[in-house]
Amino acid sequence: MIRMSRAEFERVVQSALDELPKVFAQQLENVAVIVEDEPDPDDLAEMELDPEGDEEELFGLYVGVPLIDRGVSYSGLPDRVLIFRGPILRACRSRREVVSEIKKTVIHEIGHHFGLDEHEMPY
Repeated sequence: MIRMSRAEFERVVQSALDELPKVFAQQLENVAVIVEDEPDPDDLAEMELDPEGDEEELFGLYVGVPLIDRGVSYSGLPDRVLIFRGPILRACRSRREVVSEIKKTVIHEIGHHFGLDEHEMPY
C-alpha cells in the first residue's frame, strides 16, 4: 500500500478538479467533492460489492441527480462526488499510479453528474 497523507491526497483531488475544462468546471457549482477514507458499507451493498471482500474496491461514488434528469425547477441538495482514499492507496503500487487513479476517478464520477453511464465513461 502506498502512503500518502490525507492533505496530499486532497491536493491531488483539487488538482484534478483544477485541470477540468472550464466548460465542465462551471457546471459543478452545486457539487461537493469530498475525500472519504473508506466507502460506507451501505454504499458497497447498494453497488453489490462485498464490504468484507477484497476482490473489488470502490474508488469513488456520485450521489445526486444528473444534470440531464433535472427539470427547470430543480432545487435539490448539492450533489456529492466521494473519492475514497483507502481503496485507491491499496490498489496502487506507486505515487504516480495514485495520482493517475485519482484523476481518472474524479473524471469518472463527474461524468455521472453529467449523465454518463458506465459504458460511456472515458475511464
